[in-house]
Amino acid sequence: MSLVYDAQQFTLYVGYFLLFAGVIGNGINILIFTKVRVYRTTSCTFYFLIGSIDNILYILFNVTLRILGVGYNINVTDRSSAWCKARQYLIVVPAVLSIGCSCLATADQFFITSRNASLRRCGDIGWAHRIIIIAIILSFLHGIPVLLFFDISPISNNCLNLSAGYRIYQLVYLIGVICLIPVLIMIIFGWLTYHNIHQTMNLAELQVDRQLIRMTLIHVILVTISLLPYGIYTTYSLLTSSIVKNYDRQFQEYLASSILSLVTYFYNAVCESIFC
Repeated sequence: MSLVYDAQQFTLYVGYFLLFAGVIGNGINILIFTKVRVYRTTSCTFYFLIGSIDNILYILFNVTLRILGVGYNINVTDRSSAWCKARQYLIVVPAVLSIGCSCLATADQFFITSRNASLRRCGDIGWAHRIIIIAIILSFLHGIPVLLFFDISPISNNCLNLSAGYRIYQLVYLIGVICLIPVLIMIIFGWLTYHNIHQTMNLAELQVDRQLIRMTLIHVILVTISLLPYGIYTTYSLLTSSIVKNYDRQFQEYLASSILSLVTYFYNAVCESIFC
């Protein structure tokens, strides 16, 4: 039982830190990206602006409910079908959009540092506006199955995924869409951007662009640290799901799950705040 207590204390202390740091950090980002004129015409900062707005909403809703659920044993989502569906929907949609914005920002830095004029045009702010609209629509559509398959279980009275087929997709989604694919995209485009920098001398005249490039590369590293451990743990859980586990191991995995799932919020709260 001490491991459950440890998980509660970790959630309380780290959860409150993420809540305040995320709201303040992303809030400062929004002010900077909307007030500084040069940033308002830069596609990379536009992606981060949308990501910061998305992150504030995500943190305020999900971290607060996590603190209540794990830290104080107040599970709001188990009280009604509507809360159950809303919580899961507001986990999936903002998470996909936020990670998508980070991937787009990283790819944008590759485009604008390229020697190829056609690729550089892909970093135009007009393109960024259209791409974000498409990304928002796709994110909302991607969350629709959550509204269909999540509900209060008649057996456990908990908010659960009641579809076996969607449960398999959910594992693929957590490992692939949330963890593995975004990390690979950002690492690849981060490396390509770094390669472009050493081939393009004209960047020396654009101090703001150099700053954005440096920040984006740091962002790639922090995102990898935040998301990859949870992807590894999810893979482990999938591979060991058929194994009968004693109580000690279950409590250990509960603690690990509490820690690693909360660490993923560092992506929304801290990684986006490196720009302030």
